[in-house]
Amino acid sequence: MMDLFIKSKKLLKISLFMVCFLSIKCWSQIQKTEPPFWYAGMKNPEVQILFYGKNIAENEVSVSNGIPIKAVQKTENPNYLFVTIDTKNAVPQELLFSFSKNKKVTFVKKYALKQRRANSALRQSYDASDMIYLLMPDRFANGNPKNDNEKSVTEKANRNNPSGRHGGDITGIIQNLDYIQELGATALWATPLCEDNDAQGSYHGYAQSDVYRIDPRYGRNEDYLKLSSALHQRKMKLIMDYVTNHWGMEHWIIKDLPAYDWIHQFPGYAQTNYRMTTQFDINASKIDAKLCADGWFVQSMPDLNQSNPLVLNYLIQNAIWWIEYADLDGFRVDTYSYNDKKGIAKWTKAITDEYPNFNIVGEVWMPDQAQMAYWQKDSKVGAMQNFNSHLPSVMDFTLMDALAVAFNENQSDWDKGLMKVYNNFTNDFLYPNTNNLLTFVENHDTNRFNEIYQKDFKKYQMAMSILATVRGIPQLYYGSEIGMAGNKTQGDGAIRLDFPGGWEGDSNNAFSKIGRTGEQQQFFEFTSQLFQWRKTNEAVHFGKMTHYVPENNVYVYFRFTDAKTVMVVVNNSLASSKINPKRFQENIKNFKIGKDVLTGKQFELSGLFEIEGQSALILELQ
Repeated sequence: MMDLFIKSKKLLKISLFMVCFLSIKCWSQIQKTEPPFWYAGMKNPEVQILFYGKNIAENEVSVSNGIPIKAVQKTENPNYLFVTIDTKNAVPQELLFSFSKNKKVTFVKKYALKQRRANSALRQSYDASDMIYLLMPDRFANGNPKNDNEKSVTEKANRNNPSGRHGGDITGIIQNLDYIQELGATALWATPLCEDNDAQGSYHGYAQSDVYRIDPRYGRNEDYLKLSSALHQRKMKLIMDYVTNHWGMEHWIIKDLPAYDWIHQFPGYAQTNYRMTTQFDINASKIDAKLCADGWFVQSMPDLNQSNPLVLNYLIQNAIWWIEYADLDGFRVDTYSYNDKKGIAKWTKAITDEYPNFNIVGEVWMPDQAQMAYWQKDSKVGAMQNFNSHLPSVMDFTLMDALAVAFNENQSDWDKGLMKVYNNFTNDFLYPNTNNLLTFVENHDTNRFNEIYQKDFKKYQMAMSILATVRGIPQLYYGSEIGMAGNKTQGDGAIRLDFPGGWEGDSNNAFSKIGRTGEQQQFFEFTSQLFQWRKTNEAVHFGKMTHYVPENNVYVYFRFTDAKTVMVVVNNSLASSKINPKRFQENIKNFKIGKDVLTGKQFELSGLFEIEGQSALILELQ
């Protein structure tokens, strides 16, 4: 009996040695496995695993533990195998993929099915009760100077170059979450953090070279998980900036395409015409529509072909992997309306089918509300062409456009000044869900608001008062709250300046009250007080809105629920103005007092009251 036990032990050692030996051989054959692991218990039980290695397609493949293989797909490039397995009813476990030639196993690869978080599928997302803080990680704060330059990526840090890497990172964000939270922000949107290995201009992150890897100059994947956890401990939310339309030239798949049609080719490069109207224009020529959707955004960003099922599935799985892995609370999707229209709708639906409460806002940068409304989920405009994007939210660029000019138009006129803001909301009937629009005065691609208005604090107050009280989800771009300006005509670097105090040795540290200049503190204190108040009042989250035609460049509107009513008065004229509450009796009803949410000052609603020129009042009615 003892001899049998010894022999069994020896056989076990030999078997373990062979597995280890074969696993080592695996690494010489398999260079990439994506997704690197998956999760048991997904609503869609099928996962398509990409195996990449020299001539890997010459092998047959099998998998352990009775997991069925639904399909094995080879492409024109023998370095790829796409293996689809069915994980229905599978428990978390380690699988073993065996690759063989002539019925002889040549190497194996371990693959993990992991446990999902409890109630992962029903995770909540950001909504109109949130305020989103948008930052560019490279320009926010350098928490770990040791990762400024990394051997595995090309571009090194150079703060003297406006288009270069400056060294901001995930650690810097984590270190300054107190600051972000003090502003009243409840959600964080960072521009892309995945690896972008362009030789220059890589700091913006939109030309990604590895979509499963955090750029090492920002930190490691584990650092991103730390950011997610730190936010959740504060009951804040993490929004990933996701790019479906294109990758960078340095992406490892682009360098060895699985198939010619993985990207759009003409052959080779053709630039988009940026005419997004061709996506729904019934009079558009086919070539114009093709150039818009299939043309490359810029020459260094190959355009992904979402009409190729392998590409589409890769993007769906990558997005879901990040949601599970990093415990994400939402997406913002770059250049949403440049994608293959049917493909991006399938991508969006696949994610929201898996996560019914998950919010996704798409960048649909168009000058007309009907054109933007076309892209929101269940749009009646889109339905006219039997199209549903399934996209929960779009960005309200027309409101941004109105706010960018209205405060320099001081005279009352038919279509100027605050009439521009009023007119924006008259088109709300076009949107299926106005509460789920992202509202903002600027972002990382636009002129700085404080540049347009030359740091005029009164105009900033009026704009932010509107942003905090109208329908939708307000988004604040980093630095606005301390008066940061920047002229886009001087290059993108001018609107993406380093946050003062984010680098050791900075002479001005705006992260702390003691380090701010008087002007910075004035902007910060107002912004913080405004958005901290916003968190407390559900009327401005999900309440209805009634607005009144501006008179003498004074705009009055109400946000209300059955329990609460907020009255907003914005006076864009240079002179003070008398407000007659009788005109607004429809909403004032039996309320007697309006209490200014910022100063505590009370206004009697039984008679006229005065508002200063170039100012705003936010009144909680009592």
